[in-house]
Amino acid sequence: MPLQVKAGGGPAQFPPAAAPTYAILFGLSLSHLLNDTIQSLLPAIYPLLKVSFALDFGQIGLIQMVFQVTASVLQPVVGLYTDRRALPFSLAAGMTVSLAGLVLLSLAPVYGVLLAAAGLVGLGSAIFHPEASRVARMASGGRYGLAQSVFQVGGNTGTALGPLLAAFIVVPNGQGSVAWFSLAALAGMVVLTIVGRWYAERLRAAPRTPRKTPSVSGGGLSRTRIVATIAILLALIFSKYFYMASFSSYYTFYLIHRFGVGIAQSQVYLFVFLGSVAAGTILGGPIGDRFGRKPVIWGSILGVLPFTLALPYANLFWTVALTVPIGLILASAMPAILVYAQELLPGRIGLVGGLFFGFAFGMGGIGAAVLGELADHTSIEHVYALCAYLPLIGLFAAFLPRNRAG
Repeated sequence: MPLQVKAGGGPAQFPPAAAPTYAILFGLSLSHLLNDTIQSLLPAIYPLLKVSFALDFGQIGLIQMVFQVTASVLQPVVGLYTDRRALPFSLAAGMTVSLAGLVLLSLAPVYGVLLAAAGLVGLGSAIFHPEASRVARMASGGRYGLAQSVFQVGGNTGTALGPLLAAFIVVPNGQGSVAWFSLAALAGMVVLTIVGRWYAERLRAAPRTPRKTPSVSGGGLSRTRIVATIAILLALIFSKYFYMASFSSYYTFYLIHRFGVGIAQSQVYLFVFLGSVAAGTILGGPIGDRFGRKPVIWGSILGVLPFTLALPYANLFWTVALTVPIGLILASAMPAILVYAQELLPGRIGLVGGLFFGFAFGMGGIGAAVLGELADHTSIEHVYALCAYLPLIGLFAAFLPRNRAG
């Protein structure tokens, strides 16, 4: 059973719940939806910003990198801190920072202010994700994969909704209409305040134990083997999120350039892919609970490769059709990977959440910058032909040991 940490005191041992606390899980999922809807507006309006600010692909990639690297660097720091001292209301605070970034984005007059807005949205994400992942596990009732799926599907759904809302609200009305989404941030702050109160009550009710360093061993593995296994899991995250960066940042440009579709239509097709990612996330956790984490991880590697290899050579219809299994299969592994890592480091739930969400964000940000420069020097079509081979990195999963998550 993982150690949690009382605010102002030593670690607190939480007794296992008899069943998942669905009200809290759904509250976390809803707030994750609102949070990631806000965040996904940024890449969704890149075609609009490219025209308004006369940006090249490299500058667009830099905006995405500032957002995602800010989140990735700070998330493990936040997670490590909250493993030692819980911050129940940091969830609402993170949403407040995202709100500030959203408002700044709607008002940005020059490129430098766009970068600052992206950094604030990334900071809000860094504060939100580690503690939200911890609360999801706390409310899981022992069904850890299910809890992570419910939590993560909210974020993926929000990521899918962002481009759709951008297509029908921001594109027709301009950059200033982004400010309307501050209502979503305010709603998220209300929900997360309620979740924070539940979290604080659980902290007060849990018995205090003497302060000690959280456990860093799991499944009877040596420290060296645990470090090597975490490195393999991060390599899997790299392959998935570097590939997905090609979609989140450049899929609309790919469709516009190769097939001549309009901006609004390209956003709808991006929604198809991101909706498939959301569906894959909700399926992956329960399947991992039932059949083990490793089969889900392996399925996400071997299952997606034929589709990624075929996509660069498909016509418009089949391009859109192929993104459905790609999104489903790629996303199914994330809950399994996260729970697998939590079982390896049972006393460092916040650190694991911050490290893996942060690394995913960082790889997405670096991927956006690298792929943007590659597109500038070659072509957007070449980017997709090259990225098709990234899932092969997942073959490192052969070296994953079986543990309690396995």
